[in-house]
Amino acid sequence: MRKYKIVFLLFFLIVMGLAPAKAQFYEISLLTCDPGDQLYSSFGHSAIRVREIGSEGRDLVFNFGTFDFDTPNFYGKFATGKLNYMLSMTTYDRFIIEYDYFKRGVREQVLDLNAEQKDFLVQHLDALYDPARRYYKYDFFFNNCATKIRDAFEIAIGKQLVWNDSLATEEKTFRNTIDEYVYPLPWADLGIDLALGAVIDRNATEREKQYLPDYMEQAFANATIVGDGPTRPLVKKSQVILDYPKEEKGMDLLNPYVVFWVLAIFYGVLTFFGFRKGRLFKGADIGLFSVLGILGLVVAFLWFLTDHSATKWNWNILWAFPGHLVLAWRLWKSEGKPWISKYLLFVLMATSGALLIWITGMQSFHPSLVPLFLVILLRANFLFYNLERLGQKAG
Repeated sequence: MRKYKIVFLLFFLIVMGLAPAKAQFYEISLLTCDPGDQLYSSFGHSAIRVREIGSEGRDLVFNFGTFDFDTPNFYGKFATGKLNYMLSMTTYDRFIIEYDYFKRGVREQVLDLNAEQKDFLVQHLDALYDPARRYYKYDFFFNNCATKIRDAFEIAIGKQLVWNDSLATEEKTFRNTIDEYVYPLPWADLGIDLALGAVIDRNATEREKQYLPDYMEQAFANATIVGDGPTRPLVKKSQVILDYPKEEKGMDLLNPYVVFWVLAIFYGVLTFFGFRKGRLFKGADIGLFSVLGILGLVVAFLWFLTDHSATKWNWNILWAFPGHLVLAWRLWKSEGKPWISKYLLFVLMATSGALLIWITGMQSFHPSLVPLFLVILLRANFLFYNLERLGQKAG
């Protein structure tokens, strides 16, 4: 009998020796947080929860969406796309307290990983948290707080993780997915559409949509683990941690749609009276083309002088062109009229080209810009035909 006990003990010790030392005591979860009221939080957030099973076990949250405000030249690096984000770690309680304070919902998906996969993931996160490795080059679409989490799980689970992308087939461009979140913030929506170029007007794959936390949450719900016993869902259990009623936000009266149509009516009336009274009202054109020129400088800066991948090939530059500042200057000084006529012809052609790009779907512009395009075409056409004749009567 003693002989069998010794054999059983040896067998038990061997099995325990082959098993990972810590992984079996972890519970791994994906946390998905609802969007907030501010632009920076309007797309939601994702984080990884690592809970050690036991009365005194640690309960930690790994968060890839943080950055250091003490970084030298912080705002310059942020504007040029050179600011590094980093992996941070906090306790689960502190993480939840923050989202509870801002009344943002949090949902948890407990994942059905085996001991080896849990151990691999925790070791990987610990390695990434090393000060020498915790910083990474941020990209809003392809390397952000959500995609870094997805990549970590793909490293830990490998080819056994199957996303089942075919379960979601609705085609959406990157711009479409952004619009779903910033529509209640029309000025922010306009700013984003002005800043981001044609590169985001292609259809995003299901994998690429995972840059948004809500889409990644759904991808985790659809995913399965294969080749590790019977095929099983990646998510073992889903639960709501914090829940707040979603407020239906109406659009403010002072939104770009209203503002630009009021502007269009103003310039329409001004042009009508200018034609009837024989006056140019150049002051209005100096203001218009000065603003458009400044916008053009911003578009050109984001396109040519930053590392942002999404600001390339931005055809907003056809109507918001930096050269409009020179036009405004010449109108103010009443100099160079032959040159101005040629430039106004360019303005008409470039703005028409922007409309053609919009119609053909090469790039989608913000819908509120329709009246602004009409104003540009109206005033450029009016100046082109009347500048020489009415120049002496300019108001």
